[in-house]
Amino acid sequence: MIKPWNEWDLDELCARMRLIGFDLDNTLANSRKPMRPEMAHRFSELTRRIDVAVITGGRYRLVVSQILDVLEPQADLSRLHLMPTSGTCYRRWSAGEWVRVFSHDLDDGQRARARESLERRAREQGLWFERVWGERIEDRGSQITLSVLGQLAPEEAKWAFDPTNELKTRLAEAVAADLPDLKVHAGGYTSIDVAGRGIDKAFAVRELSRLTGVAVGDIAFVGDRMEPDGNDYPAAQAGAMGVRVANPADTIRLIDGLLERLPAHAAVPSGLPSTARKA
Repeated sequence: MIKPWNEWDLDELCARMRLIGFDLDNTLANSRKPMRPEMAHRFSELTRRIDVAVITGGRYRLVVSQILDVLEPQADLSRLHLMPTSGTCYRRWSAGEWVRVFSHDLDDGQRARARESLERRAREQGLWFERVWGERIEDRGSQITLSVLGQLAPEEAKWAFDPTNELKTRLAEAVAADLPDLKVHAGGYTSIDVAGRGIDKAFAVRELSRLTGVAVGDIAFVGDRMEPDGNDYPAAQAGAMGVRVANPADTIRLIDGLLERLPAHAAVPSGLPSTARKA
């Protein structure tokens, strides 16, 4: 089930959910920017009430700069679940450091084929622009991402680029035909992601459920791309309660409502899996 944040009965939501997950860009923070102080304060307090996951297409270093570096001292890191690169990697806090539980990296051949196809198909379709903002293709280990306008493109340019998603969908379909053994998804405003087959935010939610013991139906997931072709939609498809926001301002209003209802210092439902290894 997917509903806008202000159409959820927050009493019902708080009664049902045992873990809440968030998208990062345009949900908790502006693209590639740290959470603003007012968000960092609320997010930190939320970790004292319930387990909180961040599931983002971005790589781990962005989770560090956008989330971890701005958390307040009262944040309970033991209740934070970090799942960068669309859940292909999972980290938990243990013994004073972030520990990598798993990472599903692509092999060298897969990464090379993905880079070649993304560039060639973008050129064929007139989407390899002469002037862009920053790097176009980023190797995230477990995911290769093409940002058509560059990774540092301003938000206004991203929003205006492909409002109907037709350009990204056509490009993704062409790349997918080249890479039948991999998962190709047009999820962000200007990005195409290539990862292992079957790995998306649905995979992330199911893995989170398996490793924490929290049923998928007891997980709420908050994101700004909850439409069927958006990269947050698979989390709801997997059975999580989908909460749609338009921007971080909506997320702040949502968290304010949750903090009014969730008891402080609730029992921690999940621990660090024994299979974890240090990053």
